Amino acid sequence: MKLTGKERTELVLEGIFTFVLLILLNLSIIILFNQMVAANPGIRDGIFIIRYSIGGVHFPMGTGLRQALLAAMLVIDIIVVIWRLIRRYNQYQLHHIIDELHYIANGHLEHRINFGAKTSSNSVKNVAESINALVDSVIKTMNDERKIEHSKDELITNVSHDLRTPLTSILGYLGLIQDKQYNSEADLVKYANIAYLKAKQMKSLVDNLFEFTKVRQTSTKLTINKLDLNQMLEQLVASFELEAKKYDIEITALDTDHPFVIEADAEKLGRVFNNLISNALKYARDGKLVTLKASQVNDNEIIIDVSNDGPQIPEKALNQIFERFYRVEESRNKDTGGTGLGLAIAQSIIQLHGGYISVTSDEDLTTFSVHLPAKPNEKLSYNEEL
Repeated sequence: MKLTGKERTELVLEGIFTFVLLILLNLSIIILFNQMVAANPGIRDGIFIIRYSIGGVHFPMGTGLRQALLAAMLVIDIIVVIWRLIRRYNQYQLHHIIDELHYIANGHLEHRINFGAKTSSNSVKNVAESINALVDSVIKTMNDERKIEHSKDELITNVSHDLRTPLTSILGYLGLIQDKQYNSEADLVKYANIAYLKAKQMKSLVDNLFEFTKVRQTSTKLTINKLDLNQMLEQLVASFELEAKKYDIEITALDTDHPFVIEADAEKLGRVFNNLISNALKYARDGKLVTLKASQVNDNEIIIDVSNDGPQIPEKALNQIFERFYRVEESRNKDTGGTGLGLAIAQSIIQLHGGYISVTSDEDLTTFSVHLPAKPNEKLSYNEEL
C-alpha cells in the first residue's frame, strides 16, 4: 500500500520536527548539566577523578566526556526518529486498511487488500491477510447459502413435478370412475389399476425422499456388523435374476468362491447395491450383461464394482450423476428414469461408511465402483483419477 503525497510530506515533516525537538532537548540537558557541574565542586572533582583514571592527566578536562555524551545523544536521537517514523508509517497503513475495509463493506466484495512486498510491519501484513481471508470466507458462506437456497427451490420444483404428474392421473381416472364414465367392467378395472400404479409411484417417491433426507443427516447412526460381501452379492444376483430376464440380460457375481468378510451396515449397504443394480438394468438396454465383483486393493480399501455393457454415459453427465433428481436422459420418464434419487441415496450411504462411489464409462463398459474403508470409522479420500 503506497502512501499519498500528503502522507509522505507529513512523514518527512514529522521526522524533521521530532529531530529538532530532540536536539533542543539534548542542548537543554547539556546546559543544565554544565550549570550543575559549575555550581557543585563535588561533582566537578568526581568527574576529574573519572577522567584521570580513564584518560590520564594530559587528557583535556571534560572534552572526551562531552564528545561521548554528544555521540550517545545523537545515536539515541536517530533511533527515536526512526522508531517514530516507522510507527507513523504503520498507522498510515492501518488507516489505508480501514478505508479499504469500508470499501469492501459497501458491497465491493471482489476487492482485496494489496499490502505489497514492501510492507514494513509483519503485524500490518497479518491484519491485511486476515481481512482478505475473512472476506473470502464470507463470500464462500454466501455462495454456499445461495447454492442451498437454489437446491431447496430445485427440490421443491422437482418434487412438485414428480408428485403432480401421477396425482393428476389418479384424480383423472378416479374421476372417470366416480362419474361412471366407463363402458364395461374391464374399463373400470383398467382405470382402477392405472390409479393404483400411479399411487405406488407416488409412494416410491415419498419413500425415496424420506430415505434421502435420513441418510443425509450427520446424526444418522450405522449398525455395524460383520458381513460376508461375496454372499451378499450372490443373494443380490438371485433377487434380481427374474427382473434381468425381462430385459434379456444376464446378471452374475464374479470370484465369490471364498468368504469376503467386512464390517458394515448390511441393511444400508444392501440398499446401495439394490439401487446400483436397478440402475444398471434400466440403462443397459442394448447390453447383455451385468456383473458384480468385490476385491481388496490394499490394506485400507475395498472396491465393489457394478458393471454393465450398455450404452455409454455422456461425459458431461458423469460429474452430475450423483446429484439428487439428476437423470442422464433429459425427459423425466418414469419408465427408465425412476425418481432420480437412487444414486444420490447410494452415495450418501457410502459416505456415511467413510467411502465414496466413482463411475467410469466408455463404449464397452460402464462401471460404478463402491470404495469402502477396510476398517470401520475410517475415511477414504476421493481419488479423481479413478
